[in-house]
Formats: sequence, structure tokens, C-alpha cells
Amino acid sequence: MNCIVIDDEYLALKQMEKYILQTPSLKLEKSFRSSLSALNYLKNSVDLIFLDIDMPDLNGMELLQALAKPPLVIITTAYSEYALESYDYQVVDYLLKPIEFPRFLKATDKALKLFQSNKDHDEKKHQDSIFVQSGTELHQIKLKEIIYIEGAGNYLYIHTVKKKIMTLLTLKEMEKLLITGPFIRVHKSYIVNLEYIESIEHDHIIFNDIKIPVGKYYKENFYSLIKNNNHS
Repeated sequence: MNCIVIDDEYLALKQMEKYILQTPSLKLEKSFRSSLSALNYLKNSVDLIFLDIDMPDLNGMELLQALAKPPLVIITTAYSEYALESYDYQVVDYLLKPIEFPRFLKATDKALKLFQSNKDHDEKKHQDSIFVQSGTELHQIKLKEIIYIEGAGNYLYIHTVKKKIMTLLTLKEMEKLLITGPFIRVHKSYIVNLEYIESIEHDHIIFNDIKIPVGKYYKENFYSLIKNNNHS
């Protein structure tokens, strides 16, 4: 991850620089003793900020307020009273000075995991197909062509507009592949594509002449999603 440090205190700034240089997962792009200078620099892509709070001109909280989409942030401060407020900005961690290296590493590890998770999610957001194994064949299936998925123990059937494919996956594993797109689990044995639903009758989803039950456990989430779609 590339990162920057913002701290008006010279010795604290140098300590952060030293810690970052000792951490292979981090790449220090720039250090700032002025939050206003840092704000201007943040027009560039930054993965992580080590941010002090008590600074002249613009304090750490005010800087976060000024950012439309802040990167990951680890607070580094001598004051504990800002801790509760800082989490309104979804900071990764809150480090109290003096900061020991093991505590720094713990915060950095947390940030790295979040960074990787966000990166994986962004990659999946642009995914428009999946590959599944069926016997000796590997099938590429376009997500927009999946109508519904039917579970049967440790394997499942993927019903598409073109064909039905059996694969040795569980519905839980399939849900992870379908992290994006209009898919929702509606029953212990079914995942459906919302875009193909023709009607819903007595807790059954209708696709042409096919009826899929909405399970009791999944009912509240399903109807809530339908309601939200109507208001979006």
C-alpha cells in the first residue's frame, strides 16, 4: 500500500517514517507537517493516511470532513478524547502516542486486510461471468444469463437462458461467486436472479411455468430488497 504521513510534530513524523520504512507492505509516498498541503496532495491516489489530529489551520477531523472519499486512515495522536468521533469516519485504528512498533504493526496489518478486501470486491464488481466445472468440462457462464440456481446437497444446477449446468459446488460457495449482480438467496435450495422474476404469488417466485418457494428464513430479506428496488 502506498501511504502518506500527516503530523505537524517533527519527531512524531520521523518516527512514523521510520516505522513505515521497516514495514514491507507499506510504501511511503510523502510526509506533511501541514494538513493544508496534504489536502491538496490527496487529489492523487493514496491508499492509507497516518493522520495526526491536533494540528494548526486544519485539524485531522476537519481534513477528513473535507475529503469526499477518504482513503484508509490510521489516527496517530496524543489525545484519547477524539476516539469516538474518529470512528464516524470509519478509521482503521486509533493509535495513542507514544506509539510502539508492535502496536503500529497491528494497525497496519488491519489496514492491509481491509485494503485487500476492498480490492477484491472492486475486481468482482466488474466481473460479468464466472467459470464452473461440470464433469470434465469448464463452462464460462455470463451472469446476466443465469435465471436461478438450484441446490442439491453438495452440487447444484445453474439454470441459464440457454441450458442447465450441473457443478460440484454448494449454494454457499456459489453465493461467494455471485457477490455482485441482482442475485439473492430466497430458500435453502435456491438463488434467483431478480431481473427474471415475472411475479410473486403466495411466497412463490414465478419464472414462466416454474415456481420457486421463498423460505421462511429468507422471506424478510427478500421482500425488503423488493421494496427497496421499488423506491430506487
